Amino acid sequence: MGQETAEHSGHRARLRKRLLDGGGEALLEHELLEYLLALALPRRDTKPLAKRLIARFGSYAAVVSASPEELAGAGELTEGLIAAIKIAQASALRLLKAGVDKRPVLASWQALLDYLHADLAHRQTEAVRLLLLNARNVLIRDEVVSEGSVDQAAVYAREIIRRALEHHASALILVHNHPSGDPKPSRDDIQMTRTILDAARLLGIAVHDHVIIGRSGHASFKSLGLL
Repeated sequence: MGQETAEHSGHRARLRKRLLDGGGEALLEHELLEYLLALALPRRDTKPLAKRLIARFGSYAAVVSASPEELAGAGELTEGLIAAIKIAQASALRLLKAGVDKRPVLASWQALLDYLHADLAHRQTEAVRLLLLNARNVLIRDEVVSEGSVDQAAVYAREIIRRALEHHASALILVHNHPSGDPKPSRDDIQMTRTILDAARLLGIAVHDHVIIGRSGHASFKSLGLL
């Protein structure tokens, strides 16, 4: 084994020990990403690449949350490395969603917010999620219904209501992110919500909330008295 490879092996062994002894909090952001990349590139020093990616995207969370197209745009990542990064996000989301699945959503509200924040807070473009609930307020459908530009995602009340009827939903929760980072509702957000609320009310479908996710927090239409 060459000196350079031996140094990398020793460094990774130290990272591994710190991870196993102290958990994820024992590693810095670039070290988490470095170790993740090393699983796909075991014979390469991945620290410089990890640092460049974090500098480009802003944080570990932003790197992991970036779309495959955005990651490919960095110009340094193979398909295998991109897949390694996305599997980390998929695993995290699957764990967080386990706290919501098959439970009354309104009784697991913080778990739902944690899941939504992990999925939406660091997206570079706006996305609208529709959460459909049954009569017991258990989640029966979770889907992205619109992905738009950085400025807005086009959402139509007719499409929202069509999906709710198609899945026999008794209630729904609207969710979208603000790529600017500020979760404060815009005038368009308020108008869109009122249109959907009016259409849903006519068909006996409850709109429990419209949640806007920002990088550092969220805004709830219900809490703000806008529903």
